Amino acid sequence: MAQLQIRNGQKDYGNVKVLRDIELDVDNGEFVVLVGPSGCGKSTLLRMISGLEEITGGEIELDGDIVNDVDPAQRGTAMVFQSYALFPHMTVAQNMGFSLKLAKRPRAEIQEKVTNAARILRLEQLLGRKPSQLSGGQKQRVAIGRAIVRNPKIFLFDEPLSNLDAELRIQMRAELIQLHRQLGSTMIYVTHDQVEAMTLADKMVVLEAGNIQQVGKPLDLYDDPANKFVAGFVGTPKMNFIGAAVKGNDGKQLSLTLADLDGAFDLSLPWTADAPEAGEKVEIGVRPEHLHFSVTKGSGFSLPVTVAFVEELGDLTYVFADSEAGKRLTLEKKDGRHTGAKRGFATTNTDALLLFAEDGQRLRSA
Repeated sequence: MAQLQIRNGQKDYGNVKVLRDIELDVDNGEFVVLVGPSGCGKSTLLRMISGLEEITGGEIELDGDIVNDVDPAQRGTAMVFQSYALFPHMTVAQNMGFSLKLAKRPRAEIQEKVTNAARILRLEQLLGRKPSQLSGGQKQRVAIGRAIVRNPKIFLFDEPLSNLDAELRIQMRAELIQLHRQLGSTMIYVTHDQVEAMTLADKMVVLEAGNIQQVGKPLDLYDDPANKFVAGFVGTPKMNFIGAAVKGNDGKQLSLTLADLDGAFDLSLPWTADAPEAGEKVEIGVRPEHLHFSVTKGSGFSLPVTVAFVEELGDLTYVFADSEAGKRLTLEKKDGRHTGAKRGFATTNTDALLLFAEDGQRLRSA
């Protein structure tokens, strides 16, 4: 196990700034997931930790030692890549033990470590096969086994499941969780799939455009996002956002007019904190599971809508509906499947609504 700290991490390619002011702490034995859209810098950050990319500014500290200039092979990290990177002419056992062979470790030690890793990953019966004789999931387990035999301080995973089909990804996620519990090792994992991140992480790190937007437990980020980007990125289907403008605040209630609805809908929220001034633009956020379709008007937030189309997923039904002003919203039908009604109401309690400033930062009512 190992502890990692990054202080003021920077990565530039010429005049292009890829990562800015990265501050990150990874504790012993944590499973940390770096998540964000393509191009946000998550894989670059992982490669900086491994030493495959040089850090432009700041410090990377591993177990109290600054490793900025330490050779990748000497950092005590092991990388598992998206592409498996197995040697096609070698057997599973030879692939798993290759790094130890390069390090000129004794043959008996290599065999012992490969056998132990194969037992952990349930590969004992496959040690004599070539990669062409393996399924995608088996190849990925071999790649993980190649990392295990090195007994690294930190495991680094760069989107290792993205080449697998949906069912196999779910299976491999469960296996990675079990592997982490069994090894107790520090793991840092990169993915663009926020469902994968929510499933695996002890701690999630959400990146966007080279900046860390929020760090925390998955459900904390889901329930209490720091800004509009995190709120919209974490959660499937994504959060609904409705443009609004502040009408006033009397110290107890914040009055809003919903600009995205042509100002035809006003709303009051309990509000005792400092509030934006009258006329300022804000956005309201509400998750689909909190916004329900009903054929009758409810209390609280209840907006007339027309159904555009419906997704019936068996246990869940999502209704995609338009307001009278043409604003598309995603709603969840809680009480059974959709009856075919074309018109109804998008309803929720006001305490399910989140408020964001024009710059995207979260506004809190108290």
